[in-house]
Amino acid sequence: MAVWIDTHCHADASEFDGRWTEVRRRAGLAGVARCVLPAVAVAGFDRLRQLAHAGGDAYALGIHPLCTGSAAEDDVHALDRALEANADDPRLVAVGEIGLDFFVQGLDADRQLHFLRAQLRLAQRFGLPVILHVRRSADVLLRELRRIPVAGGIAHAFNGSRQQAGAFIELGFKLGFGGTVTYERSLRIRQLARELPLSSLVLETDAPDIPPRWLYRTASERADGAAQGCNEPAELPAIGGVLAQLRGLAPDELAQATALNAQAALPRLAALAPAG
Repeated sequence: MAVWIDTHCHADASEFDGRWTEVRRRAGLAGVARCVLPAVAVAGFDRLRQLAHAGGDAYALGIHPLCTGSAAEDDVHALDRALEANADDPRLVAVGEIGLDFFVQGLDADRQLHFLRAQLRLAQRFGLPVILHVRRSADVLLRELRRIPVAGGIAHAFNGSRQQAGAFIELGFKLGFGGTVTYERSLRIRQLARELPLSSLVLETDAPDIPPRWLYRTASERADGAAQGCNEPAELPAIGGVLAQLRGLAPDELAQATALNAQAALPRLAALAPAG
């Protein structure tokens, strides 16, 4: 069976309350050897670390840009203390999920930048890669990464241009692709997934979000009572199968390549999930 790594899954999301153990069991049966569990806020750090250890997974600690409105300056200090306290934990693989979101209305861009810069400096100090949230913000993020260079990482749910993709790759980043590639109308993302160097790609679900097309329900279907499908890490092999078909690869070949890429982006993964 192919061995897959889900590089982005929110195990502490409310959709998984009380059932994460079963969700993770299904993923393991599907061939998902490891999940990377990024934090979104300081309040979730302890629980996320516990989930990663219980499931044999990896985790990242950070403050999500969508949470910066409610974050306080002491949260940066709390992240600093958590990174220090867990510096020797092999399952702590990155600082994340951090970044910028210029799509959601009502967010303070300057405040996002303040927290991003503070967290990039922490990643720099602890020698950790970062897991980036990049939503209509690629150029600004690239500027900040050039000003505060870090040890690479992953640009999660990449949705930028070919030029922006190349810039992230030059800075040592891998690009995360997930459920969006399963939609035939996602022309630009599918083209990028098809044409970018295989060595630059990693796979993710962003579970419970970004459901693949077979779980998606339209607004009219939801109005008729159909429930929106909840994405899970167990969907990763099927998502990977779509990407493999786009690239003309066997699924096992894609699984091995993207697992190696994940380990290159997040080096501590290598000791936890040997590819293949």
